[in-house]
Amino acid sequence: MVDMRFAFLVFAFLFSCAAVAAEFKKLVIIGDSITEGYGVSQDLAYPSLLQKKLDTLNKSWRVVNSGISGSTAASAPSRVSWALKQKPDLIVIALGANDGLRGTTVKSIEENLNAAIKLCKDAKVKVMLAGMRLPPNYGADYTRDFAAVFGRVAKKQGIPEIPFLLENVGGKPELNQADGIHPNEKGHSIVAETVFKAVQKQL
Repeated sequence: MVDMRFAFLVFAFLFSCAAVAAEFKKLVIIGDSITEGYGVSQDLAYPSLLQKKLDTLNKSWRVVNSGISGSTAASAPSRVSWALKQKPDLIVIALGANDGLRGTTVKSIEENLNAAIKLCKDAKVKVMLAGMRLPPNYGADYTRDFAAVFGRVAKKQGIPEIPFLLENVGGKPELNQADGIHPNEKGHSIVAETVFKAVQKQL
């Protein structure tokens, strides 16, 4: 009798945990060091701030910060494949900045982003693409072609786009760390608002 009661309690506990987990949907942000929150504490990186904004709306979503420093668009397909194992309801792909800083060909960036997005669509998972831009010192032609990739991919795939992840942050010293690339705490707050406005329509 004691064993049966214990087994019942264990079952009830596991069932309740599963029920609670089922109440929440999952938003995975696949990005690089900007998403990871390089140079700031995790609770002040934009994915954590996005979570707080969603909580104020009583939205039953959980944000998963899948930012890895140094990540490029070349890793997008494999990282999306891994993320899909978590059964997400929405994926935001925020990759490409490192490709641009390394002068990766626009064609390569485009192919990798298209491949990653196709994986999401094949899995029937909503996906959004965050655009990036480069400082002007990388050359006018490459800077222009790089920025155009994200909108072109989003249009081709028929998915929502965040036109520029660092909108109102990029190029502003007071909103970035000393390297001029990674947002500081104030910068992350603005990025969180940009992403928040974009994802609300997809929730």
